[in-house]
Order: sequence, then C-alpha cells, then structure tokens
Amino acid sequence: MLASQGGLGSCNADMSTPPLRTDSSKNMDVTPSKVTPKAEEFVPMSVRMVGAVLRRIDSWVYRKDGTVNRARQDFFEVKAKANAKPVNGVSTKDVVIDPATGVWARVFTPDQEIMPEFEAEDGQSEKKLPVIVYYHGGGFVGMSPDVVVYDKLCRRLARAANAVVVSVHYRRAPEFRYPVAYEDSFRALEWLQSAESQEELPGAADLTQCFLAGDSAGGNIVHFVGCMAAKSDLRPIQLRGLVLLQPFFGGEDRTTSELTVNPPVLSLERADWGWKAFLPEDADRDHPACNVSGPNSMDISTLRLPPVFVVIGTLDILKDWQMRYVKKLEKHNKQVRAEIYVGGFHSFYAFEGNELGDRAMADVVAFIDSHMDLD
Repeated sequence: MLASQGGLGSCNADMSTPPLRTDSSKNMDVTPSKVTPKAEEFVPMSVRMVGAVLRRIDSWVYRKDGTVNRARQDFFEVKAKANAKPVNGVSTKDVVIDPATGVWARVFTPDQEIMPEFEAEDGQSEKKLPVIVYYHGGGFVGMSPDVVVYDKLCRRLARAANAVVVSVHYRRAPEFRYPVAYEDSFRALEWLQSAESQEELPGAADLTQCFLAGDSAGGNIVHFVGCMAAKSDLRPIQLRGLVLLQPFFGGEDRTTSELTVNPPVLSLERADWGWKAFLPEDADRDHPACNVSGPNSMDISTLRLPPVFVVIGTLDILKDWQMRYVKKLEKHNKQVRAEIYVGGFHSFYAFEGNELGDRAMADVVAFIDSHMDLD
C-alpha cells in the first residue's frame, strides 16, 4: 500500500537475494514468519529514508478521526499527464468508464515496434496484445492511475509484457466504503466487454487473453473481482490469470509477521487505519473483505478461477495473511503459484532499478506468457 508518490518511482535499492519459489504442485513448507530476518539486514538506508518520509506524509494526510485530507493528498501524490506520443516505448490515454460515478482508467499501449506479430485467419499479419486490467494500491483510500509511481509501474508492465494495460481508478474510502471499490472495479470489466471500449482500446487488444493484476489493496480487489467474474458471463473477455502483488489482507488475530517484522514502508498502524476507513462502520477485521481465509470468508470451492500468481515479500507485515490465502486456494484445488522474495518489503516492485523488483516484474511477465492461449 503506497502512501504517496514521494520518490518511490526513482529510488534505487540493492536487493539481490533470490525469491523462494512455491506453487500448487508442491507442498508449501515455507512459513514466511520463520524466514524473516531483521529488516535492516536487507533494506538500504535510502529506502528507509523514503519510508520515514512516507510515514510523515501519512500523518499529515490521514486524520485520527478516520477521514482523509484530500487537498494534502493531491499535493503529495504527484501526477503524470497522459501522453499520446510514446514515452519509454508506451503511449497512454485516459478514458471514462462510467460518467455517473466518475470511474475512469488510463490505457497503456506499447509502441508498434515492440509488439509481437501473429497470423490472422485471413493469412494477413496482424499484431495482437493481451489485455491486463490493473487495480492500483493505496489501502482503498489513496492513489490513482495517473500518480507518477503507478504511471511508471504500469508503463513498465505494458512494455515488459507487450500488453495493453488498463489501469482502473475506483472510488475510494472513507467517502465510499465497502463494497464500492469492488463494484467499480467489476464495472471496468463490463465496460471492456461493451462496444464503447472498442472505440478507446487499440485494435491490437485481444480480450480473449485477459489478465487481472493489482498490488496491495488492488491485489485484494483482484481476488474479489476474479470471483465475481467467475460467476458472470463476460464474453468476449476470457480471463487467463490473476496476479496479486502483496495483496492487502488481514484479520483480528495478530500474525507473527505483523508482530515481528520491522517494515520500512507499511506499518501495522497504517494498515489498521485503512481497514477502519474501508470496511462497514460496524465491522471488524474478520469481515470477509479483509480476512479472506477466515471462517466468514467467501466460499470459493465451486468457483472456476483462472490460475493465480501471488507475490509475497519477507519484509511485508502482511505476508502471513497472504500465505494463508495461498493455502486456502490450494485447499480448494485452485491452481496457484506463490513467489516469496527474501528482503521484499511492501511495494518493493515499485522501486525502479533494483534487482529484486526487476525479478518480480520478470516473474509476473513469465506467468502471463505461460498462461496465454494463442491457438
């Protein structure tokens, strides 16, 4: 959950420890809390300084009464304008998904020169691209697709995956509590299947090769929208996979990682504040939107979910909740793969120019490539 842009897009971090790999075909005997070192052993001082700045910004933006100072938030969340001409190999445009609610998206399209070519049915060469629907983080209360850190992240993803990325902006809490973020995010899929989207998407966009991806709160949204999609007819959209980057999950119980990890970015206090702002006013953290693996959670046993990829960092206080989610998917015989990055703090993939973040991006792209159906 990125608190604000605050330099996250340009910080260099030397994090070279390889990830621990696990997937649903193997027994997961790695408990993140057992491999957690002290945060200082892995996180460079530059990142810790950024984290300190973000915590100070949080204190100015997020009030103790559960409200958000939107004017200050807008000041700190530096925006990037859409660019019709490619920048770093990717062009962007902003589109309105629902005029009534203000839900919108930024569409990222790779430059023609780096698009892969496929043969069309008429024998003519044409270029087709998968579509990645991306949901930003921010604890359900902050961020948007045009904030610099997410503009850069989705631009990197579009370029690396040779994909059209549709980065969705949903209405945020506390003004719009649960379940508005889920409804707005699912509305984006309904828009994609409509004729309206065809006027806004590049002709190369292939909705039969569609993936949902998101980080932190956006990763939480991916789970719920993926479940909603499994109950719906979204043709011509075909979901090929779900990508959850350090999803924002929790519960009333305190896990080992919440109590022992020394986080450089996301603190337990900040996470609790986000849940209080997002969940119904009379709910606790065992609400099914938060505790997705608890006794009140959604029954996913009969849902036909696409393959799931989960990114987990050992220096993220949420890692134990994320592992519980992975194990729940396994319990219900869902195809799931988890990557555990030793030294990965919350949102580490958003820091450009560090080896661990680049590795996570490469793993996401590999997952997407391996689950595309080009027949």
